[in-house]
Amino acid sequence: EEKKLTQLYVASVVGVTTDTISRWENNRYPTIKRENAEKLAAALDVALADIERREEPPVAEEEPPPLAPKTGRRFLLAFLAIAVVVVAGIIVARLSPPPLAAVRWLPRFTPPGEAVPVQIKVNRRGSGQEGFIIRERLPSGWRFVNASPPVAPGETRGGELKWLIAGGSGQVVVSYTALPPPASPLNSTASFSGNIVVHTGGMSHAEETGGSRSITIAPFHWADTNGDGRIDDNEIMPAYYLTEEMRGLGLDWKGIETIWSARGYRWDPDTRRFELHN
Repeated sequence: EEKKLTQLYVASVVGVTTDTISRWENNRYPTIKRENAEKLAAALDVALADIERREEPPVAEEEPPPLAPKTGRRFLLAFLAIAVVVVAGIIVARLSPPPLAAVRWLPRFTPPGEAVPVQIKVNRRGSGQEGFIIRERLPSGWRFVNASPPVAPGETRGGELKWLIAGGSGQVVVSYTALPPPASPLNSTASFSGNIVVHTGGMSHAEETGGSRSITIAPFHWADTNGDGRIDDNEIMPAYYLTEEMRGLGLDWKGIETIWSARGYRWDPDTRRFELHN
């Protein structure tokens, strides 16, 4: 509600139904898959920890019976030793900032030869955090088009992309576009992979990028999030915001607006173009 997002938009980004979003809102599901939680956090533009709720275990009401003197002293010493270790671990964990997490967003569909938008978001807490590296590998045969910020020089060959992000604070958004091969078979799946590399305490830590990992090659435009052969009013605004944010990266906004204005569309496999239903 605060970000003025519809259930349909959030459901399309996460890749679930609007009924599932409604159940999450009303706390009718006790748990959520981590992959879906990462996608939900990305859709809401918040850190994963902000939407997590951890239940505290119930406290025992009855006290255990008193122990014999020697057994009690041994138990007390063992308990104190364990407590020291636990407290030390907590202090170290709080003093050491957690590794950053990267979350990828992909549309559900794309036809062969159509530029696809991809975004990777990293939420940095506090200020003055160190820089990091984002690595991304495109599916086999896919071609890189453009990116913001630009990829590292010479890092677009072989489907491997890299970004070196300087230290600072606030959210980092890496946006890029890529083209699937024109001969990609319909109903096939293309898989993306990558990680974020953080250098802290003299050591490098690599964490796999979460969020979306695959896209389906289908006769639907990427802005048609539910794949019903039309871009409706609920889908046009998210597509507009995304194309504005990724201006200059090869997305065809005029084509999206034209499909939205029509009654529907179909993918012509012979011409490799969208035909409109007026």
